[in-house]
Amino acid sequence: MDVRMLDLHYKNIPINAWYSRPKIVRGAVVLVHGFGEHSGRYMYDVIPRLLEENLAVFCYDNIGHGKSGGKRGHCPSYMALLELLDNIIAKARMLNPNKPIFLYGHSMGGNLVLNYDLRIKSDLAGIVATSPYLKLAFQPPKWKMILGKVMLKIIPSITMSSGLNPQHISRINQEVEKYIADPLVHDRVSPMYSFPIMAAGEWAINNASKLKAKTLLLHGTGDKIIDYRATEKLHKNSNSTELHLIEGGYHELHKDVGSKNTLDIIGIWLRNSLDQFYNQM
Repeated sequence: MDVRMLDLHYKNIPINAWYSRPKIVRGAVVLVHGFGEHSGRYMYDVIPRLLEENLAVFCYDNIGHGKSGGKRGHCPSYMALLELLDNIIAKARMLNPNKPIFLYGHSMGGNLVLNYDLRIKSDLAGIVATSPYLKLAFQPPKWKMILGKVMLKIIPSITMSSGLNPQHISRINQEVEKYIADPLVHDRVSPMYSFPIMAAGEWAINNASKLKAKTLLLHGTGDKIIDYRATEKLHKNSNSTELHLIEGGYHELHKDVGSKNTLDIIGIWLRNSLDQFYNQM
């Protein structure tokens, strides 16, 4: 895989950003990872499948994640996350003029790509959102929620454990072990990261009728981290979405039992979207 680095900062925060191109480029996709992880975790499963569809793949580690700068698990604001995504999209457009641009977001990344389309004027060719973080599937302790809301007003950058159980990311033990052993994975979260994302998830559900880009949604019914029923609700509120529920699937569908089938659903949908784009030219 040919990996090329992008020189990128968000204000004074260095951002680890990179891309890979197939020999023939029909379009580009910007991939947005989930909370606590990083773009490198998509290197050996998702990205090769996207390259097969003749898509250039643009990746980055979000603020406070992976090899990017910033305090682990903290960001300046929710809008900062959308502005950074907009910057990456601009890079993808510049390097792929006149090509269709797609967004692919997992979990928190799914929250961001959906909200990007809802809040920012764009002409995206399509969106893929897997296990989008619209609503948690578990209820955090009441004391933590109360304390977090107080800290949001007083010390928004303070971090505490996210409460995510690594055993719930996949039904494949080897994938869970890799996640736990990954030195770039963390479980820290600040009030400024958590509460605005929760609010944005609820807002996206309620405003889903305004989605402009056609959107592919995938969610496992066995997800114990993010509630698949919230994704169902967003789908019901929109005329632009196609929903695939993966029976019994855990949170990281691309690293779970049946991942090949999941990636094929995504690959075929993107291929058909590319064909439709070029047929309309």
